[in-house]
Amino acid sequence: MHPDTPRRKRRPALKWAGLAAVVALALSGCSAEVRRGWLPGNSDAEVTDQTGRITDLWVGSWTAALIVGLITWGLMLWCVTVYRKRKDDDVLPVQLRYHVPLEIMYVILPIVMVGVLFFFTNRDMTEINATDKPADLHVQVVGKQWSWDFNYLDDDVYDTGQHAQDVGGSHGVLADQVTLYLPVGERVEFTLDSRDVIHSFWVPEFLYKLDMIPGKTNHFQVTPQQEGTYLGKCAELCGEEHSSMLFNVKVVSRDEYDAHMEELRAKGQTGSLGLEYSRQQDLSSTTQEDEN
Repeated sequence: MHPDTPRRKRRPALKWAGLAAVVALALSGCSAEVRRGWLPGNSDAEVTDQTGRITDLWVGSWTAALIVGLITWGLMLWCVTVYRKRKDDDVLPVQLRYHVPLEIMYVILPIVMVGVLFFFTNRDMTEINATDKPADLHVQVVGKQWSWDFNYLDDDVYDTGQHAQDVGGSHGVLADQVTLYLPVGERVEFTLDSRDVIHSFWVPEFLYKLDMIPGKTNHFQVTPQQEGTYLGKCAELCGEEHSSMLFNVKVVSRDEYDAHMEELRAKGQTGSLGLEYSRQQDLSSTTQEDEN
């Protein structure tokens, strides 16, 4: 026969479990209000057509993880509190070799949790990475050690950058970097290529980045929705000057975008820059692919 387990008062433990549940609900309920404390944009002014979806996926994943964590830690602390050994308790608890319903739950519950996370992640990533919609503008981005070339394919002009020098000590270095112009409210299809090693095209306030791999071309589409200047950088360690691989993004009106295209054309920067390797970024040795 199993020894009887002494009866114990469980009210304090139940109070703590209830408090943990209230905290979890409160945090999940207010997450929609505080989530933009560190993420760009808001529900009324999204930076791009995808930032809202990405933010919802991010916040939803962390909210689910927080709730699971609170429940798990709450149960652990409850067991520690309720079933701890007292000074005057010399009776062993009931010893069980297995508990079938509990073990089934251990298997089923994680599968359900992973399945739910997979469903929402796959749904959103499929939409974010879709390139089947007709684009208003096509831009080829070429990563190189350690800067960027931008080919505006529809306008047959290009812009090119040199890697930033003395980023930590020179005032105005960021403003001097090559700037990518995009018209607000128009769908842009990016074509990403690398001239040398693996890079990653990243505009933090767009909440999206995509690798640029030598010999492989990647694509993505996005529609900027808020005019402004945004900072861009390489998100893949690509050599000794990786931290200097910077660029700017200006989301402007269509008129301002067209005016910038004319400025590039007036400088003679017509055609597009190729993928020939040129670590010194000498434009004279870089092939320009003109229409003729």
